[in-house]
Amino acid sequence: MRRTLYLTGGLVAVALGAVGAFLPLLPTVPFLILAAFCFARSNPAWEARLLNHPRYGATLRQWREKGVVSRTAKLAASGAFAMSIVLGFLMLAWPLSLIPLGVALVCGSWLWMRPEG
Repeated sequence: MRRTLYLTGGLVAVALGAVGAFLPLLPTVPFLILAAFCFARSNPAWEARLLNHPRYGATLRQWREKGVVSRTAKLAASGAFAMSIVLGFLMLAWPLSLIPLGVALVCGSWLWMRPEG
């Protein structure tokens, strides 16, 4: 049962990552990292395919081995955070408009503390 859940989670994560490859605000690599995690516990052959992917494999291996996040990814995430903050202030009522700011500060701080490769 556990293997099936991990396999399902991996497939859903790959699907979301594929959608994220075409939508600018939906991240691809975090979903692929999740998929590799799930496939490591359910289908090692699919995990190997992800880790050897010509476009995303190196990024996934760097994250797994050293927790590395590229500067380009950090800047892209920061830009998405900034857009979320602006949209939050424009579209949400006063106390709720602070939520995107808080999330961006917490997540952005964690992200920028990751090593760069």
